[in-house]
Amino acid sequence: MSESKEFMSKFSVLVVDDTPANLKVLSAILKEQGCIARTVPTGKLALKSICNNAPDLILLDINMPDMNGYQVCEALKEDETLKNIPVIFISALNETMDKVKAFSVGGVDYITKPFQFEEVQARVETHLKLSFAQKEIEQYNRNLEELVKEKVKELSNSQMSTIFAMAKLAQSRDDDTGKHLERVQNFCKLIAEGLSKRSKYKIIIDDKYIDNIFNASTLHDIGKVGISDNILLKPGRLTTDEFEIMKTHVIIGASTLEEVRKLYRKNSFINMGIAITNSHHEKWDGSGYPSNLSGVAIPLSARIMAIADVYDAIKSKRCYKTAFTHEESCKIIYEGSGKHFDPDIVEVFREINEDVLRTWERFQD
Repeated sequence: MSESKEFMSKFSVLVVDDTPANLKVLSAILKEQGCIARTVPTGKLALKSICNNAPDLILLDINMPDMNGYQVCEALKEDETLKNIPVIFISALNETMDKVKAFSVGGVDYITKPFQFEEVQARVETHLKLSFAQKEIEQYNRNLEELVKEKVKELSNSQMSTIFAMAKLAQSRDDDTGKHLERVQNFCKLIAEGLSKRSKYKIIIDDKYIDNIFNASTLHDIGKVGISDNILLKPGRLTTDEFEIMKTHVIIGASTLEEVRKLYRKNSFINMGIAITNSHHEKWDGSGYPSNLSGVAIPLSARIMAIADVYDAIKSKRCYKTAFTHEESCKIIYEGSGKHFDPDIVEVFREINEDVLRTWERFQD
């Protein structure tokens, strides 16, 4: 078998013509060329055949009794799964307008009857090669797109790992906090997922938002690197002046991330990191810091983080306090609804509190 014939043997061609003699001749030409040839005598049967077993190319007559070739081609082009099958019209109509209409309804070529064997074979081979090349390019592009997505994901995972390592390094100065970062990022994810099921938040909280808050939450206390050890590691209660200094960690952290944002202004992860870092100590009633924001003026991500952070702080044992039970911790969260915390988020926390407890137990210090 010649190389050309071997290539053509991969393809099937459907011939649609209401004249039996034409079907026989065209079928013989295609088989001689190496193609798999199928024949049907009407437009309606052609559409049924194509739906059941789509060919690689169609040779289509125009003048047929039940449904003409133009109508068949138009029907194909309206079907998303069939519209890319190349259609070559073969017709005795040789007026310019006939050919123009054939191309306008989606035909890729036009052969006038009586046709020459060599011409039919040449045009069939040309369009099959073009179609094959187009599919190869599309497949290559899909593979390339998947490869790019994979590499971007690898890079993103690498970047997130680096950021998490930096956050852990900052946290390591306060050796009481253990797996605090792992816990709060999972708490934030659980809360965000719960909020996303409510109509009020569906437009705001999508998969990207949930991924961002999971990762950005680890940055909430990164500003503590700028707080001196005698305050950060003090075992007892801070004085009023010391607490004022401690409160500056949110400004230090946000300012650090603002420098990063100058390079990546539209990066949603960085923007959320700034919002969380700067505002997670704000309170719903406006009594928080650093800006005394209240209600929805506090970024949603920071409102979520506030509950996650406070629950973990209450539930965890520290050198200056004993650990509260889950029930006691939840009670404090519930009592803070409308004062410290966003009531909507408290409601969601109430619904998922058992999942929160399981997460806390999974990431014990």
